[in-house]
Amino acid sequence: MQAVFETIAGKRIVPVIKIEDPDRAVPLARALLSGGLPIAEITFRTAAAAQAMRAIVASVPGVLVGAGTVLTTGQVDIAIDSGASFVVTPGFNPRVVDYCLSRGIAVIPGVNSPSQVEMGLERGLEILKFFPAEASGGVKMLKALNGPYPGVRFIPTGGIGPDNLSDYLGLSCVLACGGSWMVKDEFIAAGKFQDIEEMTRRAVQAAAACK
Repeated sequence: MQAVFETIAGKRIVPVIKIEDPDRAVPLARALLSGGLPIAEITFRTAAAAQAMRAIVASVPGVLVGAGTVLTTGQVDIAIDSGASFVVTPGFNPRVVDYCLSRGIAVIPGVNSPSQVEMGLERGLEILKFFPAEASGGVKMLKALNGPYPGVRFIPTGGIGPDNLSDYLGLSCVLACGGSWMVKDEFIAAGKFQDIEEMTRRAVQAAAACK
């Protein structure tokens, strides 16, 4: 689990990917890798998620694969069987989080309130997703949460892009930011992998400048 968080902390960006065609998964992962971002969070927002994860794990071993938008324990099983190294949930479902812990897979549950942060701490989790970031108060809310919970690191996701990335990464409590601006749905569908590689490279450079 520690290796997962070290990789995410090193790059400071988690690309959140919705993929409709599993045949696009491998070239997409290669574009991310070439752009300097060896991470891919494949969301369960499409039926192609499991096949996409399996394809990337098999063909692009240099990319750390995670499963996003995980809502059920069944999806946790599918993610693990597909080779995912970590699970990300949009909210804090105790049953799903506890199941991930019981199965030994790194889990990053979504929170946006003090009560949910404490639910994570109760389970020994100190890295949490802050979602939906902008709609939940953004940078101001994270600063407020950092006061009583100085040991918690957040991965804000939702409404983050090139224009406000540095605002979030400038906070000491932010481990990384999640976003899809470098892996836009329309670019994936159109096979514009060179464009994805270039946008990824720019995102990685921007994140590095915030350290």
